[in-house]
Amino acid sequence: MQSISIREVQSKNEMLEFVKFPFQLYKNSKQWVPPIIKEELENFDREKNPAYKEAEAWFYLATKNGKIAGRVAAIINWSEVKDLGKPKMRFGWFDCIDDEAVARALLDKVAEVGKTHNLEYIEGPAGFSNMDKAGMLIEGFDRIGSMPTNYNYAYYPKLMELAGFEKEVDWKEYGINVPKVIPDKIHKFSALLLQKFNLKVLRFKSNKELLPYADQIFDLMNRSYSSLESFTPIKPYQVEHYKNKFLKFIHPDFINLIADENNKIVAFSVIIPSFSLALQKANGKLFPFGFYHLLQAQRKNDKATMLLIGIDPEYLRKGLTAIIFKEVYDLFTRREITYVETNPELETNTQVQALWKDYDPQLIKKWRTFRKTI
Repeated sequence: MQSISIREVQSKNEMLEFVKFPFQLYKNSKQWVPPIIKEELENFDREKNPAYKEAEAWFYLATKNGKIAGRVAAIINWSEVKDLGKPKMRFGWFDCIDDEAVARALLDKVAEVGKTHNLEYIEGPAGFSNMDKAGMLIEGFDRIGSMPTNYNYAYYPKLMELAGFEKEVDWKEYGINVPKVIPDKIHKFSALLLQKFNLKVLRFKSNKELLPYADQIFDLMNRSYSSLESFTPIKPYQVEHYKNKFLKFIHPDFINLIADENNKIVAFSVIIPSFSLALQKANGKLFPFGFYHLLQAQRKNDKATMLLIGIDPEYLRKGLTAIIFKEVYDLFTRREITYVETNPELETNTQVQALWKDYDPQLIKKWRTFRKTI
């Protein structure tokens, strides 16, 4: 007879078990990309993650016959509930053995938390905010994962359906072989636009030079993505945290900023080299060699991920993507990058997907967020 129990994470040792469970679950997977354990623990630390100022989270481990068999985080983003009027219970960091009973027990615990707080439905996988990973992989299981996205086994979506969840929305990721040359019209159009709107491309030699523009980047990101259904704005008190977590460690070569004559940022793109293989080699640890592998991936890499593109709403449909593409192509040429993956894009965000139409994009992965009425 199966014996399944669910316990809430209460101690540091239990949180370490929560973080390390996927390392056991995916130990034979060549596609799974492990996180850095220290960063995961800090992400779940109420003293270190400012997301807790407007969110609550409960972490659960499932045990089957005495062994850990699954995990899940139950999350309430109160800004989303109160300010945006969405009575939503989020679930995230869901990992589970191929067992319907275990998955159902974990997700029922999330529903229980939602009922206690008078919420109406569950949605996920998602994190505290839009800066966390979201979505469950439903296509592309044979491809290696990436640092900004979730990877999971092919049986996961079936577990969701058996637990009574339905599709909320899908996300698409495309792969693009970087062309050896880009059309001359891109170069000409980029130059014309810079002149027409009196714009300039800002370039930086160090992260220290870049950081003063961080507030503008996050502000523009809020305005660029505000119309998306699932977007929750990044608050000013969160910016400092994300500056330290992300911008300090991305080489300024990979961040393109376009500004007007007053140095106001009107468009940006953020690219990261692929850290997938480096993170697999690090296996969750920065010491003694994890840092080395990550630094090597940043210095020499033929693969990259298009993490973010943002354009001021006032400049939409004015062709600024030509400037971004020209700068990105120059970066790829300098860095000898030959292949790029887009970040997951909402299937309804046809405007962004249209950006790649001239570059023979190949659909390589799909993610899904699921929903269930409580």
